[in-house]
Order: sequence, then structure tokens, then C-alpha cells
Amino acid sequence: MPAYTLRLDADTSRPGPADTTSFWWPPGPGVSFVSTLGPSLASLGPVPEPNIELVRLATLVYAADRTTRRSAARSNWTRRTLELNVPVYNPDRWNPVRERLEALLGFLSGDRWTIHFHRTTTPQETIHDTPHPGIRRVVLLSGGADSAIGALHSRHDLGSDRHLLLSHVGATTLAPIQRAVADHIADLIDGPPQSHQLLRFSRKSHQPTGAKLPNEYSTRTRSLLFLAFGLAAAAVEKVPLWIPENGFASLNVPLTADQRGAVSTRTTHPLFLQTLAAIAHDAGAHAVIHNPFADRTKGEMFTRAADLVGTGPAARLLSSTHSCAHTGHRTHHIPVRTHCGVCFGCLLRRASFHAAHLDDTTDYLHTRHDPHLSAYLAAKSVEPSLRTFLARGLRPTDITTLNLPSNYPTRHAYDLCRRGVAELELLYP
Repeated sequence: MPAYTLRLDADTSRPGPADTTSFWWPPGPGVSFVSTLGPSLASLGPVPEPNIELVRLATLVYAADRTTRRSAARSNWTRRTLELNVPVYNPDRWNPVRERLEALLGFLSGDRWTIHFHRTTTPQETIHDTPHPGIRRVVLLSGGADSAIGALHSRHDLGSDRHLLLSHVGATTLAPIQRAVADHIADLIDGPPQSHQLLRFSRKSHQPTGAKLPNEYSTRTRSLLFLAFGLAAAAVEKVPLWIPENGFASLNVPLTADQRGAVSTRTTHPLFLQTLAAIAHDAGAHAVIHNPFADRTKGEMFTRAADLVGTGPAARLLSSTHSCAHTGHRTHHIPVRTHCGVCFGCLLRRASFHAAHLDDTTDYLHTRHDPHLSAYLAAKSVEPSLRTFLARGLRPTDITTLNLPSNYPTRHAYDLCRRGVAELELLYP
């Protein structure tokens, strides 16, 4: 069983536990991550201890997920077994919720997780003053269309009050998109100066010792890290965290073979968000999480953007966002910000422009008809599976696979999915 621990000291010469991979996260140099944050999250302000502990857990989950290879791909992934040793201020906060956390991580990634919490001394950091005093909410801004609409809706909703847009920068190629989207939103809707904070955090390719780390690119747990950072920022001012995502995609309807189980991200699945909030709250962390579009399709969200700022401005804003699930076209010397056009994220995006009657000026590779790209796009495309699903249609039994929370009515889920499928059908008139 692969075992991992997070170490907050800078002494890489001191051996860790046998058969355990250590990741170092001390303040300053000698770390296993690319980040400007230390293990006390000092630059975010006076973050409460339980929220710092949640970030440490999420950091180790992400690092272990990124480092443990799967031996199969697509819908037949190997179910891995991973063991974590998480440094916290007070293990007594987390031990009572440990089993629930392990089950939640299994739901998120499809793996079997074992977690141990241990008390550790935290290196001294200078805690900054509250960097964004007076904000009313934190909104996660990934650079995708849904997050952009969430930020647009939030700015309109708050009027003279302020929010903080928080972006997690993993791939640096997305940072300019995130900045441009935030600036565009501030220009589209009048209001007070808008705060936008980009948090750089990713696992390095090599350890501080020089050892090369293996790479697993199918990670589904980065979303937990993004949420933990968002809650930490929200905890400073005790405000809600918004994670905007269309409810249709959040439910993980198995439309294609590439979307089953943990093969498709469960970042905003209502069961995941509710369970995470309940567990974090029970451990004493600030954990107010809200998806403002949990009952909307993506096309309905696009329509909302048009209602707020007009069809032309909405089309330009949404066309500038990034929704593609693939970055492999870098090997063809094509920028990552270019969309493939045939992954599920791209297909849903294209259908949503149609549903909202907005012009889509996104640069899609599939429209280039380049024979050198045909094999690459064919390997990435989920169109055959989607066409098969649309031909047979949505069935009530599909809803039974969705792992709905007990307070989520089945009939609401079916109606939402029916509307989402109707938008996808617009791709193939």
C-alpha cells in the first residue's frame, strides 16, 4: 500500500518512516510544491486552525493522488489503496470524522483511503493582516464558463458590496485566462473595486532531495484542494464560499463510457459538497459552501449571463473562458487555451452556446479539419458515446446511479437531467 506523509520541517536529510513517501512543506525553500503559501497559510490572513488543517489534508490527498499511478485507463481504472499521515494542531478534532473522510475521498477518486492524523509542531510564520476586509463572499474562479457566470452573478447580486474571486493556479497557462475573465467581469458590471487572488500551488516534478516523482494525470482530488483553499480564505471573514457549476454536470449523469464513476470529476456533486461541509463543520472548520446554480443547466446559466449584460457582451465573455479537459495538444505546438471541441466539457459548452442563442467564437481544434490532428482528436472524442446515449434517450433508471443526497428529490434530478440532455441534442439537429 503506498503511504505518504506531509512534513512541515525543512530537514530533508532526516529519514521519514520506512516505506513512506514524504512531501515537504516548510515555510521558505526546500519544499515539494510550487507555492507562495506556507503551511500556516499566513498570506491569507489569520486562518482558523481547523481550516489550516483541512488544507493540509487536501494538500496531501492531492500530492498522493498525483504521485500514485493507475495501471489502467478510462472507465476501467485500477482502484488504488493509499495511506496518509496528516500533520495537524489537534488530532482530536479530526479522529471522530476520519472514517467519513475516508469514505468521501473514495467517492471523489474511486480509491480506498486510510487517514492518520498526528500532532506536530508548526514552524513559525508571520501571519498577515486580513488581506480582503469587508468582503461578503468568496467565489471560486477557475477560468471556466460556469465560474465566470458565477462571478458575474455575484457581482450583480452584491451591488455596492464586495466579493473575493479566488483562483487556483496549477497550470500557469490558465492564469492569464483567469485574470482576463476577472477584469472583464469588473468592466461589465459596475461596482466597487473587485479583489482577485491567484493562489499558485502544484506538486513539483522532483523532491527537494532531487528524487524524481512519478506522475499520474487522472487526478480528481485537485478539486478538494481548491475548495479547502476557498474555505480558508472565506474563514478569515466568516463568509460563504461559492463554487458555481451547472447542476446537470454536477450530478454526473453517465452519458458516456468516459464519464462513469470517478473517471468524471465529482467536484460539485451535491452529495460531495454536502458531506464535505458537514465533516469540516463537525471538525470545527468554517464550511459554508454554496453552488448557486445547482438547479440550472449550463445553457440556462449562459442565458442568465445574457440577461445580466446582453447577448453580445455575454458571448464575448464566455468565449474567452476555458472549458476543455485536455492539454495534450501542447505536443502539437498548440496553446493549451485552445479547446479540442470533442471532450465532454467542450461538447457541453458548445451545446450551451446553442441553447442560449449566443455566438460561440471559441477556437476549437475539431473545426480545423487538420489531418495531423485527426488521430489525436479521435482518441479524445466522446462524441460516439454521446450519440449512442442520445439515441437511446434519458431513462428514469439513469437517475438511480447518481448517488443523490437524501434531501435531493429524484423528480427534480430527472427534470434537470432531461433539460440538460435536450441541450446536448442541439448539437445534432
